[in-house]
Amino acid sequence: MSNPAPALEVETLDGTLWKLADQTPEHYTMVVFYRGLHCPVCEHYITDLDQKLNAFQQLGVNVIAISGDTREQAEKFKEKSQIQNVTIGYGLTAGDMRRWGLYLSQGHFNHEPALFSEPALFLIKPDGRLYFANMGTHPFSRVSFDFLLQGLEYIIPRNYPFRGTIWE
Repeated sequence: MSNPAPALEVETLDGTLWKLADQTPEHYTMVVFYRGLHCPVCEHYITDLDQKLNAFQQLGVNVIAISGDTREQAEKFKEKSQIQNVTIGYGLTAGDMRRWGLYLSQGHFNHEPALFSEPALFLIKPDGRLYFANMGTHPFSRVSFDFLLQGLEYIIPRNYPFRGTIWE
């Protein structure tokens, strides 16, 4: 048995309100939570995602990258990272972060926000069930997009079952 993904709504830089419940992907919605503008590792990671977005879309995967940044910070991040295609969501609240089970950090350095989430990646089936979850406790704990693409190329045509569903 699989669990439903938590509700999620965020503003996006294209001016729309993105709602997980409204997504209608062929196979999955991929939600990538990133730390924010202050994180140079995030810049490289989301840039890599942007460069591979077409490959994910060809596999029937809708993609969004989300942080707790303000709109202004998210715009700076997009510009600095030269993001062209990935939808960028911003304004993720502490409540949203907790509801998704993300690891939270307090800002330690002057350039960090007071509170932010550590990186995480989720795949959600079109019916809203959580299919895949990977949550990190540090900026360097992330799923390789190349490896994930290889996995999706294998599991999609085989209708690979849900895993990690036994909680006893």
